[in-house]
Amino acid sequence: MQTVRKTEIAEGYRLIFGYLGYITVLVGGIILLPLLTLIFYPNEAGNAKYFAIPGICAILVGYMLTFLIRGKTKGRLHQNQDAVIVVFSWIIAIVLSAIPWMLTGQYNFTQAVFETTSGYSTTGLSVVAVDSAPHIFLMFRSIMLFFGGVGLVLVMMSVLSDTYGMRLYNAEGHSDQLSANLAKSARLIISIYAGYILAGTLLYVLFGMSVFDALNNSIAALSTGGFSTHGANIGYYDSVPIEAITIVLMLLGCTNFLVHLMLIQGKFKAFFQHCEVKFMLFLTAFMMPFFMVLLMNGIAENLGDSARIAIFQIVTALTTTGFQTVPGFQTWSPALLLLMIVLMLIGGGAGSTAGGMKLYRVYVAMKDVGWSMRDKLTHKRVIRSDSVMRFGKKETVDATYRKGVYTFIGLYLIIFLIGSFIYTCCGYSLQDSMFEFASALGTVGLSIGVTSYGAAPIILWTASVGMFIGRLEIYIVFIAMARIGKDIGNRFERNG
Repeated sequence: MQTVRKTEIAEGYRLIFGYLGYITVLVGGIILLPLLTLIFYPNEAGNAKYFAIPGICAILVGYMLTFLIRGKTKGRLHQNQDAVIVVFSWIIAIVLSAIPWMLTGQYNFTQAVFETTSGYSTTGLSVVAVDSAPHIFLMFRSIMLFFGGVGLVLVMMSVLSDTYGMRLYNAEGHSDQLSANLAKSARLIISIYAGYILAGTLLYVLFGMSVFDALNNSIAALSTGGFSTHGANIGYYDSVPIEAITIVLMLLGCTNFLVHLMLIQGKFKAFFQHCEVKFMLFLTAFMMPFFMVLLMNGIAENLGDSARIAIFQIVTALTTTGFQTVPGFQTWSPALLLLMIVLMLIGGGAGSTAGGMKLYRVYVAMKDVGWSMRDKLTHKRVIRSDSVMRFGKKETVDATYRKGVYTFIGLYLIIFLIGSFIYTCCGYSLQDSMFEFASALGTVGLSIGVTSYGAAPIILWTASVGMFIGRLEIYIVFIAMARIGKDIGNRFERNG
């Protein structure tokens, strides 16, 4: 019987670097994709070198790294090393994608990393003057939104069905496996995602957008990213149909893909019974009258205008998209800004492209308050099962899960306060600091004017860290750092 030689087994960090090789190849391809824009804008051919050089180099380096595991028996992936792979996959994508921006000579490392972090995290905060930026760079931002929205690991798993695929898939924050086969599930999610983008693009063109604007805005809306092709954002078009299309795309983007599958299959009752859908519609309806009244104070000219602004800004904040139809928030009252902060902190659906604490966690926390009050007011001997409607069926929420929800919300709010504190130390008001960092941590992209091309490095780095942590949902970043620290400590102990 032939035994497998030790040299043929890839495990530990050899296995990690092998997976990162595949990710690096993928990122190289992402960097090369904007070159297709030159077919339609050949006058921008001078920008090709900014993408061709780093893209090709990334593919070559990544390809060489894949030989660490290619054709070899995959050994053991130790505890939490899946988190290390996911975190470093995103870091590699962010840093490598910053190179084209730096090669232009217009952006330093901090600004470039900020822009790419904003792109891959589907935030939409920007230091780019979009009205004068080349089409190839605007397309690059949208491509980052696309891949950041569906997830880098998900894209890799769509072509690489692997022993540890499910661990990596879940570690990236996906709870939306649509079929028993992981690769098939990933491809189905990408197909749904691409189908919505195509439909959005066609509808935008129908109502007056150019094809280039329509494609970019459709990607940005569905990925809940908020990057637009004009400085005035969606407000540039001043069109009710375009705003309505955008609202629908944003709502689709902040919905779990399993829920999308129910919608596509015609299971409309199950779709509207899903707890996150109900909670999202409730929050929108609940906030509408408050927004409408407050907007009448010097922002909206009439009731109809107030309703139009209110519905769009509620949806863009709650879905963490960051599109705008108004010039800025500097003239908004503190009461309006507080409501926006609350919506940005809550965020969209779990397993969607949206950020924030997520509708499901907040919904469970609120339901738990009701369950606790009910238990105090009813007979002690009455035993009830605490459950919510999720994915078409009742799902029991046990005490362990509820504890996890409160832990996450508490940790999220602590990070929010730390980031806001750093901004206040830079001289910004508490109101502006809370709004801006809630937008970064929630991967929203709305700005009150704190983050800009000329912002201090500490502002941009604080926002970048917030966007990164917010996109990967906190735990995985801390787990990965703890695992690396442990491995480094073990290495020193062995060498010592």
